[in-house]
Amino acid sequence: MKLNQQQNVCEEAIYKRVFNETSKTIFNYIFYKFGNEEKANDAVQEAFVKLWENCSKVNPDKAKSYLYTVANNLYLNVIKAEKVRLKYADSTLKTTNESPEFIMEENEFKQKLDNALNDLPENQRTTFLLNRIDGKKYAEIAEMEEVSIKAIEKRMHLALKSLREKIDGI
Repeated sequence: MKLNQQQNVCEEAIYKRVFNETSKTIFNYIFYKFGNEEKANDAVQEAFVKLWENCSKVNPDKAKSYLYTVANNLYLNVIKAEKVRLKYADSTLKTTNESPEFIMEENEFKQKLDNALNDLPENQRTTFLLNRIDGKKYAEIAEMEEVSIKAIEKRMHLALKSLREKIDGI
């Protein structure tokens, strides 16, 4: 390919590469905001549809940022219609022989954690989950949220402080 030819996302190989590289992280980002897998899947699908519809206008280097912006805007539109709280749940089946006391304590801790996470402001909760669950670095989160790294550091500090106050033993 000549260097002066402009690549765009309309090329199937480029679109596919963008999808493979970004769909999982965009899904997680929106899922943490929505707290609902189905709504997050819908938002991610719609974001990629919008990318395809505007593929000639989007540079492949800017596609990731475009997708995050579109997905976040879709989220904000849904939030205007309904107030959604994160329902962080772990529904894995227990196959080990754990004592009833351990299971009860674990369930109590999970409930405390759920409540503490739900009490966090949305930006702190999203930052905390992206960092601690997805392993995203502050710089990556800052790029997704379109804020400074210092803002992410502050959100994380406040989230951890709040969680420590609400949950004994963290």
